[in-house]
Amino acid sequence: MKIAIAGGKGGTGKSTIATMIAAELGKKAKIMLVDCDVECPNDHLLLNTELEFYQNVFQVIPKWDQSVCNKCGKCAEICKQNAIIFIEGKFPAFLPEKCIGCKACLVACPINAITVDRRSVGKIYLSDSKEHNITLVTGELNIGDLASGEIVADVRTESEKISKDKEIQHVVTDAAAGIGCPVIASIVNNDFVIAVTEPTPSAFSDLKRIVSLAVHFGIPIGIVINKYDLDEQFAKKIEVYAKDNKIKVMGKMPYDKDLVKSSAQAKISDKKEHQEIIKTILSNI
Repeated sequence: MKIAIAGGKGGTGKSTIATMIAAELGKKAKIMLVDCDVECPNDHLLLNTELEFYQNVFQVIPKWDQSVCNKCGKCAEICKQNAIIFIEGKFPAFLPEKCIGCKACLVACPINAITVDRRSVGKIYLSDSKEHNITLVTGELNIGDLASGEIVADVRTESEKISKDKEIQHVVTDAAAGIGCPVIASIVNNDFVIAVTEPTPSAFSDLKRIVSLAVHFGIPIGIVINKYDLDEQFAKKIEVYAKDNKIKVMGKMPYDKDLVKSSAQAKISDKKEHQEIIKTILSNI
């Protein structure tokens, strides 16, 4: 089984729920937790494990042969990211941090003056939590870079390989915040999406967008309301939305200082109430 945990806005408790689900599954099976929140990965902190370097992630970028380039500017015209700057009579100037590796410039060049190069955009790390029977795969974007989608795609690809080698039975993916390319790359090819929300207008708005994303890709989705007792009236509003859209509310986690304390101490909560809620969530998949 492959489960993605998404949340839209940051701070809903997505990573906390993801690690707790992985730990619960790890009691009976070999689990892989894939941290695709590559801009701010922190699942290793919640599991209290040390990351070990696995490999670099590279992005394809163009390279100009100035002995061939005729300074026509076709490459700059086609670049929708404005990563190529052209001034008539001069060689194109390239801004690698804006490039998304689409290779449109290679196609547009009429004289094949552009070839493929690459640059490092991030890293992949591995870690094993023997306590919870979890193999953690973590992606990390280089500071200041924009290629988070590429890193998530590579993390997913490598995690598939590692999963087969280690005979992993279930994979839990902790998606990035938002609904952009990194989140899409996180949730596709999963069997189920769990959307973690909280009883606030911003979280509710983002929940609707995550639901739309899952529906678009034809992935079954359920909702977990975290910190529901901070505003139970608003939580009921989310439950009405779920009912109207035929989406199951899989569980409701209360705001609990013990849960916050567990996170601060880098450990999975062993409080019976929390563990029972996680079991309920899993039983609703």
